[in-house]
Amino acid sequence: MDQLDTNLITLLRHNARRSISDLAAALGASRATVRSRLEKLEKNGSILGYTVILPADAVDLPVRGIMMIEIEGRVTDRVISALGGFPEVSEIHTTNGRWDLVVELGAATLADFDSVLRRIRLVPGITASETNLLLATPRSTRARL
Repeated sequence: MDQLDTNLITLLRHNARRSISDLAAALGASRATVRSRLEKLEKNGSILGYTVILPADAVDLPVRGIMMIEIEGRVTDRVISALGGFPEVSEIHTTNGRWDLVVELGAATLADFDSVLRRIRLVPGITASETNLLLATPRSTRARL
């Protein structure tokens, strides 16, 4: 992947519905070049697909955090399934080291955030957790409206 591909992906992250002509103009490349680069990126798996961002997806919850979770025994799949039922949970990652899962979550208020932490800690199989509040996000590759 060269700089043109990287720049093309950056433009698509902000608006995947931009026309080939518009992308070509922004990149200073021909339409044929942009079209062939898009096809190559799709074919080699660099671009897996395109999505829609709904207003609810673009609203940043003011109180966000990362929760590290330790799980007892072999119940990881059950815990992940249970966590998937929490609307406040935006991402769940398996990991190695001290913690078994890293969960990204958000809420409208500190009281709501505290409430979801308490409910998550009651999920059967969770033996320990540690939570850090996210204070700011100076950089993100997630598309925002």
